[in-house]
Amino acid sequence: MTNEQAAAGPGRAANGGVAVEARELTRRFGSHTALDAISLRVESGEAFGLLGANGAGKTTFMRLVTGYLLPSSGTVAVGGFAPATHAAEVHARLGFVAETSRLYPDLRVAGFLRFAGGARGLTKGALAAAVESAIERFHLGGVASRLIGHLSKGFQQRVSLAQAFLHDPALVIVDEPTSGLDPIQQEEVRGILAGLRGTRTLILCTHDLTEARDLTRRVAVLHRGKLAAMGPTPEVLGGEDPLSLFRGREASA
Repeated sequence: MTNEQAAAGPGRAANGGVAVEARELTRRFGSHTALDAISLRVESGEAFGLLGANGAGKTTFMRLVTGYLLPSSGTVAVGGFAPATHAAEVHARLGFVAETSRLYPDLRVAGFLRFAGGARGLTKGALAAAVESAIERFHLGGVASRLIGHLSKGFQQRVSLAQAFLHDPALVIVDEPTSGLDPIQQEEVRGILAGLRGTRTLILCTHDLTEARDLTRRVAVLHRGKLAAMGPTPEVLGGEDPLSLFRGREASA
């Protein structure tokens, strides 16, 4: 076991998260290369943005980190653990919020959170405490007994965020967290994510450059499966035409 694995335990490392490291990470689907030899490291406790146009490889990268897909070649590790061989260890450290909420509309909010926490291995007192904490943290008390299908999209996104935090993960991956929300709902969700700084590792996948500027310290831009740019957010997105990165210019380093 590495020092990072020992420090991370089932929750967060002492500095507020776990590192994610990809080395020459590649994924092919038949003759199509969706992700092409990507190497990058997200530090423990860092807020990191993953940007790119549709089809750039962002979703493939996230699925490789979560273990939903296996690499064609190269490696990826979460806190020193490879999702392909140590799925349980990775999932204990990981919270994931999908762009399209994976919710059950016929369940009530509190019941769904109990179900999600149970699926994460929480039981009895720990489960009850985690659900209560999530309801309080994400301001769901007023809707805890309501059916998820009857909630606004903003409240459904809060529920989706809440389920990702039930097991106190060291790493949170969030895909397009404010897509389709109104400006007030966007501000609320961004405020929640901003509050994670230093307490967890955050990987934010977004098309919104303002969101990336506000919430991340560093960003990587993918284009057709390759790394087009990576570095401090103000530097990468501070040029006159940051959208040119989305159109394709491979990183020189």
